[in-house]
Amino acid sequence: MERIIERTDDGSATLFVPELNEHYHSTKGARTESQHIFIDMGLKASPAATPRVLEIGFGTGLNAWLTLEEAERSRRNIHYTGLELYPLDWQTVKQLGYISSDEQLTIHRKQTATDEQFTPNDEEEQQPAIELFKQLHTSPWEKDVQLTPHFTLRKIETDVNKWRVENGELRVNNSNDSVADSQLSTLNSPFNLVYFDAFAPEKQPEMWSQELFNRLYVLLDKDGILTTYCAKGVVRRMLQTAGFTVERLPGPPGGKREILRARKQEKIETPKQKKS
Repeated sequence: MERIIERTDDGSATLFVPELNEHYHSTKGARTESQHIFIDMGLKASPAATPRVLEIGFGTGLNAWLTLEEAERSRRNIHYTGLELYPLDWQTVKQLGYISSDEQLTIHRKQTATDEQFTPNDEEEQQPAIELFKQLHTSPWEKDVQLTPHFTLRKIETDVNKWRVENGELRVNNSNDSVADSQLSTLNSPFNLVYFDAFAPEKQPEMWSQELFNRLYVLLDKDGILTTYCAKGVVRRMLQTAGFTVERLPGPPGGKREILRARKQEKIETPKQKKS
């Protein structure tokens, strides 16, 4: 699949896929869009102390990188699972220039392995951001890799449309493969956040189905959040049918007018009044 690098309005780059006539990000600003939809409206809104994040569409790794930055900034332990059917190679991603060669990232190393809370005695350390971003892309697939003290990554190469829900758990259709079994053991653990970042519905309709949103609802823990850039009525109604409480939120500056945030909340039934 051919991919062409293009600049967006905020100066960051994205990829254009001629075959789909579609961009990986908003042309109004790739980094601005990702930060607003998935970090500000998603991660920062999650009540989870140690969030487990599931991304549908790992792509360029921009959402994962912004999450890593936030993990170290907030000192919040995050486990990140990124799903991708068509992984990008490092050389392609490197050309996007998301990270400058002289950029540094401040990470916080705990003095003891058992200390779960940040203290003033935690050690700050500067690391070359480009090296961490490279590790994010070149780390092995299907394995947990701790990239920083507060960010653990697992990348999974999979087709989400081969999943099905059976007795409240996920299964892969027509597969006895050990890798698939390993994937599902990871995916059956409850997530606190879903970044839904597939290509647009008109370009990739198979990724915007009622069946898939039903599966994602099962994967989320109570009070879990799903965010997506697409605010179309048909998407909102599918999320509601799956069981989510859905709200429209303002889109990123200069970009889409609205986005969607969906929450998995337990429905509270009002006791029926007894007849006298």
